[in-house]
Amino acid sequence: MARFRFVYALALIVPGLASNLTAQGSPRPPEVTSPEILKERKVAFRIHAPNAKSVKLTGGDLPNVNQGIDLKPGEKGVWETIVGPVLPGAYRYNLQIDGVTILDPKNTSTSESNGNLWSLVQVPGNDLFDTKNVPHGALAQVHYCSSTLKRNRRAHVYTPPGYEAGTEKYPVFYLLHGAMDSDNSWSTVGRAGIILDNLIASGKAKPMIVVMPMGHTGPFRFGPPTGENTFEKQMNDFNDDFAKDLRPHIEKSYRLKEGKTNRAIAGLSMGGAQTLNIAIPKLEDYAWLGVYSSGVFGIAGGFGGEPNTSWVDKHKAFLDNPEGKKDLKLVWFATGKEDFLLETTKATVAMLKKHGFDVVYKETDGGHTWPKWRDYLVEFAPQLFRE
Repeated sequence: MARFRFVYALALIVPGLASNLTAQGSPRPPEVTSPEILKERKVAFRIHAPNAKSVKLTGGDLPNVNQGIDLKPGEKGVWETIVGPVLPGAYRYNLQIDGVTILDPKNTSTSESNGNLWSLVQVPGNDLFDTKNVPHGALAQVHYCSSTLKRNRRAHVYTPPGYEAGTEKYPVFYLLHGAMDSDNSWSTVGRAGIILDNLIASGKAKPMIVVMPMGHTGPFRFGPPTGENTFEKQMNDFNDDFAKDLRPHIEKSYRLKEGKTNRAIAGLSMGGAQTLNIAIPKLEDYAWLGVYSSGVFGIAGGFGGEPNTSWVDKHKAFLDNPEGKKDLKLVWFATGKEDFLLETTKATVAMLKKHGFDVVYKETDGGHTWPKWRDYLVEFAPQLFRE
């Protein structure tokens, strides 16, 4: 009787306990592990969904997943599928139950894009992508007020090991994401902080501050890059926000070395085009340029039209100015042979060479995917800030 009074009193204090007590006789749901890394770098995805009619796994960078593969129902209402072998690295994915997209409820690792949230799985086995027992830098969410856009904005900033405890100044590397991604993307699915930790610990890269801005200024829209509130306006708005608000905030808030040779900028896809938009008119400010899977949009044609020369015409004075090329240390391009922007990259590289730029161009295997962009960062970052 005393035990009953104790449990009854506890139920009054702890909301929901009474309903749980009444269900003591009901079977508990099975324990589910998802995702699970199996032998030979295969990955199992599971979810307990006893009333579901269909369950799918979606995630563009996972091998053979593309637009989705079906999970198979098993015992006690647990659905499962196994993919792989999967190359080491980080991968985004989601689950669909009867057509409704959800995060994996058993996975607390996530990655943001511009419009939605993804579950994230890390497949170990790469010396530079894995979290290792080395000194680690810090990753901060940085908020600043954009006078250009008249609202608060966010960026992610990596500071190298020892930054907080020291007084030393560091070079800065602005690292831009692609269309439909966010300022969170490079540090999650891109593994940028971990890659820099490992490169710095091995002596392959100089300690540096890495700034990962939000490249979108609104919802991303496909289509021709013209008109109000479309891609062209977003690109112009980002350039203004970067120059007038983000970069001044970073330079005021962090201990940065001064001068062109201590400033780098690179980006993937949309971020590669933004890199050129920012750096070419300001070559006195940037000595290190990287363009991954990108170039001048429209220079090789596209959207059903002829090659667009408007970007070259607009920037001709900067392209032909020999003063801007002084102390320009590196202009580095890389694109995969299966990438849909390959011809854009080739045409951009040819244009820059025509205007007297010394361009390093690397054509790799693969397509327009995060596994390639991580590889490009691994190759590009060690070249920065060298004498």
